[in-house]
Amino acid sequence: MPGHDNAIANLLVITALGQDRPGLVGDLTAAVGDTGCNILDSRMTTLGCEFGVMMLVSGRWDELARLEAGLAGVGRRLGLVLQSRRTESPEPTGQTLPYVAEVVSLDQPGIVSQLAGFFAQREISIRDLSTASYQAQHTGTRMATVQITVDVPASLHLATLRDEFMEFCDQLNLDAMIEPLKH
Repeated sequence: MPGHDNAIANLLVITALGQDRPGLVGDLTAAVGDTGCNILDSRMTTLGCEFGVMMLVSGRWDELARLEAGLAGVGRRLGLVLQSRRTESPEPTGQTLPYVAEVVSLDQPGIVSQLAGFFAQREISIRDLSTASYQAQHTGTRMATVQITVDVPASLHLATLRDEFMEFCDQLNLDAMIEPLKH
């Protein structure tokens, strides 16, 4: 966006939660844009009857201050619980390679925790994680999907990581794959 130099931009993380309704995304993003701020990254989803948002916003210090000052009013007007927090661009942590792990299994408690533990034991950071559950079409069985984007240190042997991940998932009876992130 013109006028926004991301290298020196001030950053604000905003979270929002409220009852879902048509037009909510447009109203919320307009409130951000009206201050001159720019949405750099966002996740928006419906969970049950609730709508959840996480967004990273950039702007000059005065634009972000105006947005922060107006958030309580925006929340009341839109029926959202809003929170915000200033942040900075992450420091480069060395060489990492982005990979995506996808898992499908019977829906059961603990799957996400076990998968997160697998990566944490290897000091692999999780960048993004999403889950969903659904009923299998023919059997009606409750199924779960997990998609995890991780930053794998370049120093790790990728074939070994892939083998360990597949063995780990086989032991838990999870249908899985892990491959480089395709942009």
